[in-house]
Amino acid sequence: MELHGAGLTCSRVAAVASGRARVTIGSTDRARAAWATAQALTGPVYGQSTGVGANKDVEVAASGLDLLRSHAGGAGPLIEAERVRGMLAVRLNQLLAGGSGIDPAVLPVLAEAINAGVTPPVRTYGAIGTGDLTALAGTALCLLGEQAWHGGDGPRFALASSDGLPFISSGALTLADAALACHRLRGLLDAAVDVAAFSFTAVGASAEPLAAAVQEARPHQGQAVVAARLRGLLNGELATRVQDPYGYRAFAQVHGGALDALERAATTVEVDLNAAAENPLIDRSLAWHNGNFHSAPVALALDTLRAALVQTAQLSTARLGTLMEPGYTGALPFLADRPGASGLMILEYVAQDALAELRHLATPVTTGTAVISRGTEDHAGFATQAARYALRCVEPLEIVLACERVAAVRARRGAEPDRPLDGDLDAARLLLRPGGTPP
Repeated sequence: MELHGAGLTCSRVAAVASGRARVTIGSTDRARAAWATAQALTGPVYGQSTGVGANKDVEVAASGLDLLRSHAGGAGPLIEAERVRGMLAVRLNQLLAGGSGIDPAVLPVLAEAINAGVTPPVRTYGAIGTGDLTALAGTALCLLGEQAWHGGDGPRFALASSDGLPFISSGALTLADAALACHRLRGLLDAAVDVAAFSFTAVGASAEPLAAAVQEARPHQGQAVVAARLRGLLNGELATRVQDPYGYRAFAQVHGGALDALERAATTVEVDLNAAAENPLIDRSLAWHNGNFHSAPVALALDTLRAALVQTAQLSTARLGTLMEPGYTGALPFLADRPGASGLMILEYVAQDALAELRHLATPVTTGTAVISRGTEDHAGFATQAARYALRCVEPLEIVLACERVAAVRARRGAEPDRPLDGDLDAARLLLRPGGTPP
């Protein structure tokens, strides 16, 4: 996969992060132009001739390497190698966009680290959405040979003092988490339509609410996409009931909103994957001091997405409830094989547990900010947490949908004797992922 500072998508970040794609470097012209400009700058430049944060008015000389050492102080457990590889890919692409002024000779070294499968030791805590400073500072120390790479001996590069701030001035880890979340959630939201189709068939729900005329009367894009897809899966079959519960009748409206939220989130994230968001921005022979590092748009988009996931999951648990009811399935309660047996009763407990987790993860981060560095940064947001929570939403949403899928398939196939269901849920979760095989 060629990186050149433009065209990086959430799915491409996921491909590199998972090791399914190697990276090559395209044109470095913009990075080289910015580096040449940076070398010729005179006058006060933040992080070059001055300190950072509250030290912005303090004149300093060649303090960039000390900046890296002082900021490589994260806490908590190490994060997964996949997320770190995503971070490296994002940062490499951003540097190729040509706004940092960093020495372009470091670019192939970062590509070498990605392709070699080595990662810097990045800890969980240390960022609040205005820059992944601890993660990137630790990466820089690996390049300098002052910290060890994980996964083997990694490349080294003698970063200059002037490269210190330009290297770490990025939210690359936050964006990598956001990109991975959008990629994985896209697959799950697509699979949710298939699961709903199983339930529609199992209870004989009406396809009338999915009609094209209904969608044209209220033309939200996601709603229309969901309705058309589900109509195709159901072959236009209609039930005799006039009104089904909302889990069926309003599925297109609710799930369509989740698709719309996902599209907005992915578009917002992809803007920043390809942006030169450094402070200062080196461009047009000048150093532009700016606030492009602030990730408020990403946090807002991810807050909306997580809230929408809860609504999709709530409707899934509602349909799961109907699958337990004889009045909808024509079977015994809980799809049991004999009166009084528990059948699939426990699936409601599992699904509600996972839904509770989703609700907690959906708590918005944009209602609060932090004031740090002696008040200099007086509106530091929490996009990092928004991205981390979005990525954590994948598991509970997958579990909710798996519970519905197991019940809908049981309703179609017929009752079975009571037995442990953890294996059924594990299998259903695998089938919800790309490449899964339907029953």
